[in-house]
Amino acid sequence: MPLTLTLEPAVTPALRDGLLDLWTDVSNAGGAVGYVPPVTREEIRPALVQHFAAMADGRVKLLVGHDEEGRVAATAFLTFNTHHLMTHWLWLYTVMVHPRHQGKGWGRDLLRAAADTARAMDGIEAIRLTCRGGLGLERFYEACGYKEVGRIPGAIRVAPGDDREDVIMLLPLV
Repeated sequence: MPLTLTLEPAVTPALRDGLLDLWTDVSNAGGAVGYVPPVTREEIRPALVQHFAAMADGRVKLLVGHDEEGRVAATAFLTFNTHHLMTHWLWLYTVMVHPRHQGKGWGRDLLRAAADTARAMDGIEAIRLTCRGGLGLERFYEACGYKEVGRIPGAIRVAPGDDREDVIMLLPLV
């Protein structure tokens, strides 16, 4: 069964709870989405509230995927630049596929939908994202058309003595 993707769904309690569950499960499975396991929904909630506030202000668009049972299974946040010299590209943040669905191609589907969404936006010429080094994520993004354009050594401190590279990736859309 394919992933059902929706751009800018209504923010309901069910969506909120589904996003919190997804983010918690991905984090606790070792996913590099801003947290280190173990983490709880309550620790993640403030970051999700920030995303919702940015969505309400029109600075962020949510792309969400539901599985065949209607559960939130994937997500990405497309974030516009506010600096007037950088409005021709946007950021892709908090890209997640639930661990039980990884390996089905849903990550590629999610990134393809994000690129299609960005291409349809007036003036957007590229998508930029960063990922945590040391996990092989850059290979996945490269397979989806992104190019590595930089690395910042030690930019991400996962734990004392465990610093990782921040890998900068770019997908040209034109």
